[in-house]
Amino acid sequence: MPLTSGTGHGRAHDREILRLAIPAFGALVAEPLFLLTDSVIVGHLPDPALGALGVASAALSALVGLCVFLAYATTAAVARRLGAGDVRQAMRQGMDGLWLAAIIGLAVSVACWPLAPFIVHLFGATGQLATQAVTYLRISLLGTPAMLLVLAGTGVLRGLQDTRTPLAVSVASFVLNGLLNVWFVLGLGWGIAGSAWGTVVAQSLAAATYLALVVRTARAHGASLLPDLAGVRAAGAAGFALVVRTACLQAVLLVATSIATRMGDDQIGAHTIAARIWTFLAFALDAIAIAGQAITGRALGAGDTSGTRAATRRMVMWGVGCGVVFCAAVLLARPLVPALFDAQGEAATELLAVLWPVALLQPIAGVVFVLDGVLIGAGDQRYLAWAGLWTTLAYLPFAAVAGTLVALWIALGVWMAARLVTLALRAYGTTWMVTGGTAA
Repeated sequence: MPLTSGTGHGRAHDREILRLAIPAFGALVAEPLFLLTDSVIVGHLPDPALGALGVASAALSALVGLCVFLAYATTAAVARRLGAGDVRQAMRQGMDGLWLAAIIGLAVSVACWPLAPFIVHLFGATGQLATQAVTYLRISLLGTPAMLLVLAGTGVLRGLQDTRTPLAVSVASFVLNGLLNVWFVLGLGWGIAGSAWGTVVAQSLAAATYLALVVRTARAHGASLLPDLAGVRAAGAAGFALVVRTACLQAVLLVATSIATRMGDDQIGAHTIAARIWTFLAFALDAIAIAGQAITGRALGAGDTSGTRAATRRMVMWGVGCGVVFCAAVLLARPLVPALFDAQGEAATELLAVLWPVALLQPIAGVVFVLDGVLIGAGDQRYLAWAGLWTTLAYLPFAAVAGTLVALWIALGVWMAARLVTLALRAYGTTWMVTGGTAA
């Protein structure tokens, strides 16, 4: 159904944005709670179990994080077909995304299993810490296909304009993961292996839930459940550009962490806390971006360019508004943050200083995240990949000369400003506004 584009329909846009964004925010917050729950429970085990969990989880998160395109690209493809009125083909594309997720998941599991010791050593783990990290990583790799199926299944439902079901599945998985971890780790005494098995079981049940929902919907609309090789290849080609984009994002953050680590213990401690605050606030902005993916794909599929433009303007306003609120919140909470995270001495001083750029960058982040979601929803992945490369290159020289933690975050500010310029210039034009059932 086309979006109305008149200025009198701003409230209608707001309702649509909030309908999609609020449940999406809940689902985004639920995901990191998996790791938090694991950390709390594994923290009851003797050292170095918690450190091993941290190393293995970081490796696994990097592997799975590169595959987030399975959610984003699937959302855009399904929403576009839905907007074009072809629900059958929308579900066909959803099934292609699920098949691609299964193939990649199996490939990652098989390829990384023998490499687990090498991967763990890349993070500097040795001795008993490395042994336990390898145990956790290898068990978790068995659940990689399920994790990727969850990403693709989430993308299908978001493309169908449903963000409530992913929220329900995320919350249920979080609760189940916690219960299983308590049982396996503390009840049965399986140690760190029990934590890995608990997460694998929870993710596998979540994947089964998504499969059942998508298969039922596909059958209801007469879509084939068998893999379409051409469709799977097309999904993979679209996903590759998003992999490049995501790899650039991760490279920027990894470089920042590496530089902060070399500055000293106080600096990396303050940087870690600042990064956690940034990440939490990013969840809310990402929720608007997810709404942008779904709304943009559907509107362009319906050929509604004026509605797309109007919805984009409204979502940018929401992004700026949230960014301003977050900026004020960080500045108001700033004096209390060191005590909240038990930061003392030089670490507290560094943290108080770096919270200034963290706060001031929020309005920029609000626009960047929204426009990123809009262009993903439009299927403009190639541009996003090239923009990711250029903005990363703009960031690296500033990061390289950063001598203080504040200077490092200013370098991150340069990166965000570069992203703002590249995304805003693209969104201002019309090249990305391709209408119809496909983006190409």
